[in-house]
Amino acid sequence: MGFFDKINNGSANNVKPSNANTGNKSVSIQFSDIPETLDAFQALPQAAMTSEFDTAALTVIALTVYTQDKETGIAMLNFLKGPKPLSPYEKQFLADRLNGKEYVARSYFEGTSPDNDYMPTTPYTITVSTNPYSYSEESYTKLFIRSSGADSPRSVTLRKAKDGKKYLAWRLSLMPFAMRKTMPRLTALRM
Repeated sequence: MGFFDKINNGSANNVKPSNANTGNKSVSIQFSDIPETLDAFQALPQAAMTSEFDTAALTVIALTVYTQDKETGIAMLNFLKGPKPLSPYEKQFLADRLNGKEYVARSYFEGTSPDNDYMPTTPYTITVSTNPYSYSEESYTKLFIRSSGADSPRSVTLRKAKDGKKYLAWRLSLMPFAMRKTMPRLTALRM
């Protein structure tokens, strides 16, 4: 397969930085649609989870699905976590942070703001970043995703699978305790 064939197959989106990287780096991951089933989620090229950036972006996708279908969202998160599924505590934490606040998960997509009810633009883009300390703990990677409703980026910690080939979700710190609420929409009055 030639160099440009890889670009046509979409594998150019999967960036693999070395663990020696100690600077700031941002990678934007694009999705043409949000998968509504676990099978569709697992069929995404990013679901290979060979890039830490892909796994972090998929976490946002799973949380977004969770706000509409809790069972499927949990199944997606469990897929990302590998052999260690969500604990009852983690499930309760998600319910507490997202119940009635569906916009929280959407706030991680590019193009969202409190002014547009955190509705993302297409293609759905999630930008994942490192900082100088992202790779400081062996076998773990701490990445950051900016929420348009919070003042600072939120983290997701990944761990390298035992086979050394995949990045699995480990700690989900994406749920802000406080964020800017959506702006009320004006409606026309009927007389």
